[in-house]
Amino acid sequence: MKYSQIAAQLYTLRDFTKTPADIASTMKKVKQIGYDAVQCSALGPIEPVELKKIVDGEGLTICATHTSYQIMRDNPQLVIDNHQLWECKHAAIGGLPNEYRRGEDTYTNFAQEASQVAKRLADGELIFSYHNHSFELERFGSRTALQILYDESDPQLFNSEIDTYWIQHGGGDSADWIRRLQGRAKVVHFKDMAVIDGKPVMAEVGEGNLNWPSIIESCIYAGTEWYIVEQDICQRDPFDSLKISLENLRSMIE
Repeated sequence: MKYSQIAAQLYTLRDFTKTPADIASTMKKVKQIGYDAVQCSALGPIEPVELKKIVDGEGLTICATHTSYQIMRDNPQLVIDNHQLWECKHAAIGGLPNEYRRGEDTYTNFAQEASQVAKRLADGELIFSYHNHSFELERFGSRTALQILYDESDPQLFNSEIDTYWIQHGGGDSADWIRRLQGRAKVVHFKDMAVIDGKPVMAEVGEGNLNWPSIIESCIYAGTEWYIVEQDICQRDPFDSLKISLENLRSMIE
């Protein structure tokens, strides 16, 4: 793991990315904090060319995105064109569409359908990844929904974006999931879990209770390319949270 592989997930800063001017200001602050790469998610309306100009001007790399599954399915060429413009090969979805959350059969259907969508993106040299929450840790017989998704999809096309917090929230082991997805865990969301007033809350990396040495070791084993810091809910200013996570991560890998 290298400093250059750490990125900031802009969903953390979604309240500060609603307009092109907001996005430009936020990108500048992210760079000043010390990040050299971002994952674009939850941005307000902005032309793809303008976004590329902003990140280039700050010396930032767009390492990955969260993109609508519907757009991926219905207009894959648009997704390919935009990602090629941004020089970004990782296109992930932020969550499973509601219509596929109805049981074992719908998880299987999604895995198979999304593999076909991923094939069309792969034809444009993009890599499709799936971001989990904790509801996929529900069991259907001997398998969790998350296992069904990876068992029933094409392992060459359907990749993971394991979210460390949500795996733990669902009672799973983040390091174990990353290891079992060796070769399919090219992007991972780093998010810690703390306990406040007896309840689990999202925390900056290193400020909670997750086993980061084990998680990082598993990422290296799995061939992870990008370690993406995200915090959906912050207990302080989100920019400060991103800074704390980055500083803690750097101290872990020095």
